[in-house]
Amino acid sequence: MRLFGLIGHPLSHSSSKKIFEEKFVAENIGDCRYELFDLDTIRELGPLKSNPYLTGLNVTIPYKQSLIPYLDDLSEEARLIGAVNVIKIRNGKWTGYNTDIFGFEKSLVPLLTPSIKQALIIGSGGSSMAVQYVLNKLSIPFKIVSRKANPLFLKYQEISKGVLNSCPLIINTTPVGMFPNISELPAIPFHLLNPDHLVYDLIYNPEETLLLKNASFIGCRTKNGLEMLQLQAEKSWQIWNEPELNHSGKLAE
Repeated sequence: MRLFGLIGHPLSHSSSKKIFEEKFVAENIGDCRYELFDLDTIRELGPLKSNPYLTGLNVTIPYKQSLIPYLDDLSEEARLIGAVNVIKIRNGKWTGYNTDIFGFEKSLVPLLTPSIKQALIIGSGGSSMAVQYVLNKLSIPFKIVSRKANPLFLKYQEISKGVLNSCPLIINTTPVGMFPNISELPAIPFHLLNPDHLVYDLIYNPEETLLLKNASFIGCRTKNGLEMLQLQAEKSWQIWNEPELNHSGKLAE
């Protein structure tokens, strides 16, 4: 029996278990189980590291950055981003990867238009770092708005009409508005949005956050995070099942 799972806190919003259990049934994969590991602190990771059946983990808020010191190695992309959302466990070695970048890029690119020349990223955590990586790859400049004190970030009260007009792509990477707190929304001036904006919320539960409802009412194009979740889950499965290679490039015995 191979055990996979999701670590984070809280996990009441997550659809990961449902996605993988449906995959196991649809593809007749009988030797796998997927569980949710709701950790109050990252220090509770310890008991999981001694589980002999654990083969892979997904990682969600708030541990995409804080778990890195607990890992044995990082993929090149995870190292560059500074955030991990997938762990591959093989022969006792824990290696961190980032599949958020794959899911976000694949779901964003079909929505891009020539008018999108700059983006506004809401939030500066682990998910934001993956979004920043993708936008850099796509040569889309961006501004970051955050509550964290950083001279490189905008404060919420600094989001002006000029800022929004220059950023037709708005991406929410925070958990604000996520189930069960569905009446919350990021503190941006909605009255300054217009139909030229594309608003992408990485949240997928609820399917339409209050942020997306407000943006849709104004006439903006909107996108939730469900497709990104599904894409990154498939990429996670691929990573967990990749054969190990030795230094000669041959399959390890």
